[in-house]
Parts: sequence; structure tokens; C-alpha cells
Amino acid sequence: MAASTGEPEAPQAEFQRARMIRFSDCDPAGIVFYPQYFVMLNGLVEDWVSEGLGVDYHALIAKRRIGLPTVRLEADFRAVSRMGDQVMLGLAVERLGSRSMTLALRCFDPASGELRMQVKQVLVTTSLESHRSVEIPPDLRTAILRSAPSLA
Repeated sequence: MAASTGEPEAPQAEFQRARMIRFSDCDPAGIVFYPQYFVMLNGLVEDWVSEGLGVDYHALIAKRRIGLPTVRLEADFRAVSRMGDQVMLGLAVERLGSRSMTLALRCFDPASGELRMQVKQVLVTTSLESHRSVEIPPDLRTAILRSAPSLA
């Protein structure tokens, strides 16, 4: 635990992206409408694969026909985010299996460290032809292990 905020510290090897909360993210009360967090975090997963891991996400889906569907999702909402807020989105791999991975995702205030929301998400690699699980492709596995050596 971080002594100053009482919130969990950033996981090791966390991929991060800054994000401004937009009008389109918010409900009439002026705060993030909770499903919008899932849209933001889905974008973070795409950025992580392409930019963080160096594996072309578009090619993975469209050409190689490998999907990364969510099979489990747990979310905790801790504090509100409002239009205009600058937040940080973070992603760390908690577990890497042969056909699945568990991600720890979070949205937090980069200045104070205040946790706005956090998610535990399980993704499974699938064939987009058969829609059955398949082994995590070797290049994707190698890139994940390179980015999170503690998983090896």
C-alpha cells in the first residue's frame, strides 16, 4: 500500500496511457457512465498489444484471425471521474496461462494517485474461424514475458 494515499501502488511492469475524460464518456450527472470505462480499457488493451508488446493488434484480429475475448470481468468503482479530468489508465498482467491471461487494469488520478476504478479481466485467445480457444501465439507470449519477466 502507498503510505500517502492508502491506495495500492502501481503493479510492476504496468503499461500506462494518459486519457482525458470527454463529454461523450459522461452521463447527465457529468460523471463517467460506468460502461464507458470498459470502452476506455478495451482501447488500452489494444494499445498495449500494439505499442507495449509490439504485436500488430489489427493484424492479429484481421489477418491472423486470433481473438482476445473477455471471459471474466470484475470491476470496483471507487471514485467518480468528471468531464475534463486527466486520468491515467494502467494495465499489468497478473497471470499468463497457455490459452488465457488475467489482466489487472485501473483508472487513477496521476497527480494524487487516487484510484477511480479497477478491473480484473480474463482474456482467452481464440480462433476467429472456429471460435474455440487456442494456444497464445508464440510471438505474443514472448512479448508478454519480455514485458513482465516475473511471470516466467
